[in-house]
Amino acid sequence: MVDSTTVTVLLLGDSGCGKTTFLSRLKAPKPLTENIQELEISLLKDHDQPFIYDVRFSKKSFRVEVYDTASPNQHWSSLRPDLVILAYDISDRTTLDSLKGWRSEITRYFQSGSGERIPVMMLGLKRDLRTENDQIIYPQEACRIAQELHCDRYAECSAVTGELIAEAFEDIAKMAAMTTIESGAQSEGGCTII
Repeated sequence: MVDSTTVTVLLLGDSGCGKTTFLSRLKAPKPLTENIQELEISLLKDHDQPFIYDVRFSKKSFRVEVYDTASPNQHWSSLRPDLVILAYDISDRTTLDSLKGWRSEITRYFQSGSGERIPVMMLGLKRDLRTENDQIIYPQEACRIAQELHCDRYAECSAVTGELIAEAFEDIAKMAAMTTIESGAQSEGGCTII
């Protein structure tokens, strides 16, 4: 890499919502756009954190260090992330409902000062499990909740099928790249859905 800039990303969400599978899929040997029904995903292990991704985006090279956690009692509150991703399972409404608590924790630990703000992205995982039932979470509802939680972006994908995985990671890379410039990655308001 030309530039040694490192962007620290904190990935928060309930246990079992698909965070580790998503990160493991990004490390898979096949291209992100390829369907991986036949590919076994080798899951990353917690003790290997941070998970490192070298990124080249918009003529910038930088390193993304991702910390994955599902427990409020883990060491993540002592980190100084440049970007936070709130993840939930599209097929499990309780994981979406718990994002409000996770968002409060972000404010508590990282946004205590006046005008202090950290870019936040909301990420829907397990898109392949979206089925027609009374618990279904459509993208429009998720984007509305992302706006209520003052998230800067919303994306969703499936690590199993590969659907929208490249686009979701590109959005993460775009936000990470923006944290390396003076204006940062915070949006003027609202939420961008991909």
